[in-house]
Amino acid sequence: MAENFQKNYNMTFGVDLKVKTIAVPDTKDEVEMFIYDSSGKDIYTSLLTWNIPNILLAVYDVTSASTLDSISQWVSIVRNAMPQKAASTSPGVLFGNKTDLMERRVVSPKVGAAVAEKLGLTYFEGSAKENKGVEEPFFLLAHEWHKLYSEKKMSFDIIA
Repeated sequence: MAENFQKNYNMTFGVDLKVKTIAVPDTKDEVEMFIYDSSGKDIYTSLLTWNIPNILLAVYDVTSASTLDSISQWVSIVRNAMPQKAASTSPGVLFGNKTDLMERRVVSPKVGAAVAEKLGLTYFEGSAKENKGVEEPFFLLAHEWHKLYSEKKMSFDIIA
């Protein structure tokens, strides 16, 4: 399910909720992801009302070192909202966005990957604007979560 980048896109203000459904290959299962999209500004931290997150996708801007510098804080916020068992076993991704702006890039893939490794996350890069590399992190997270849930019979709270 690829979403097209809108030329008149409005940046996230506060927190948006999106839903993404991913089919798990070789099964009849689907993983429905409720995505809390926050702007990453400290002022919006209090608006984040997590419903017990099970996976993590942190995004930074490869043209802004300060966005990568703040990733540790955001990862900590999300992991602290998770049940203790989930925080140590849940899959997570660090995504370097805006790779289409190569002339403005200030964070190398090597630096981004090092931060991801330090935080126990899998590293990806891409461009939301060009719709490149944006689906892979979601597929990885959905498949890893499904594997944890089905093979280890982990229990996660379902909020209806």
